[in-house]
Amino acid sequence: MATKHMTKLFAAMILAGVASHSFAADTIKIGIAGPKTGPVTQYGDMQFIGAKQAIADINAKGGVDGKKLEAVEYDDACDPKQAVAVANKVVNDGVKFVVGHLCSSSTQPPSDIYEDEGIIMITPAATAPEITARGYKNIFRTIGLDSAQGPAAGNYIADHVKPKVVAVVHDKQQYGEGIASAVKKTLEDKGVKVAVFEGINAGDKDFASLIAKLKQANVDFVYYGGYHPELGLILRQAQEKGLKAKFMGPEGVGNDSISQIAQGASEGLLVTLPQAFDQLPENKVLVEKFVADKKDPTGPFVFPAYAAVDVIAQGIQAAKSEDTAKVSEAIHKGTFKTPMGDLSFDDKGDLKNFKFVVYEWHFGKPKTEASPQ
Repeated sequence: MATKHMTKLFAAMILAGVASHSFAADTIKIGIAGPKTGPVTQYGDMQFIGAKQAIADINAKGGVDGKKLEAVEYDDACDPKQAVAVANKVVNDGVKFVVGHLCSSSTQPPSDIYEDEGIIMITPAATAPEITARGYKNIFRTIGLDSAQGPAAGNYIADHVKPKVVAVVHDKQQYGEGIASAVKKTLEDKGVKVAVFEGINAGDKDFASLIAKLKQANVDFVYYGGYHPELGLILRQAQEKGLKAKFMGPEGVGNDSISQIAQGASEGLLVTLPQAFDQLPENKVLVEKFVADKKDPTGPFVFPAYAAVDVIAQGIQAAKSEDTAKVSEAIHKGTFKTPMGDLSFDDKGDLKNFKFVVYEWHFGKPKTEASPQ
């Protein structure tokens, strides 16, 4: 009796397992990994908003090869250790496609895991060149690189701003120091001396000593590599202490929180950002969907996150398979129609022909494209 009972139980378990597997196979899971908590949550919101809207739109059209896409959300808090834990959970959850991560420092460690485990990752936000420099087959991005963003900023500073005394400041992190170093190199290659190259600590609140050093050096232009929480405070405190300098930063500072922190001191800040895809006439209907859902379509990572899902879906269709090796090959070879335009990738998984645009920030008003380019 016991043996017969165990046999029936085992058979039931097998059937349950098959049923469970069959049910799971009815959807294609898309992991979305980024900060849902922590100091740069607003950027994570952009990523989740864009990716989830793409999933909803694709599902409304019937999904991919008759299967619906299923969003699986993960919070890495833009912390490298938490990001590794997220990557391991992605593996355990059986997710084969990931949109993320966001911060460069919390994108590179998970990418090692994804490559080893045959998981495709497309980051819509991480710009550090090292992420795709290692010859991985499964790692892509729908954003440009600091090696392009840095020169775009440095050339604009040298050719159009033409400051007398320049400082380059960064937050000592992979993204911030990387972009700052690229700007410094571009400026020096163009004969512009960088009088101050200084690192601050992410999370710092008091920048009196930095501002005193900038004033002592008679700095009239400051480039900052890092994120908005620190730059917002630097801008406000610089204005309070009478530092007459123009500031510039990368896409990591370009969101409304900089205005909330710096208030009027944010006026005139220069920022390199992806093109404002929400302003393109062909994206009018999509923008209206975001607005109707009370979501902001203007963030720099909204459309790159949307496009990342588009590329995964079209890659699966092109490969006629969910096998990630075949999908990866299809992505490398293909051209994909997205709200960012037609996207294609080089051998490293980086976008071909991505350009950053210089914008001027305004307090209480929309940003404007700086000119000439």
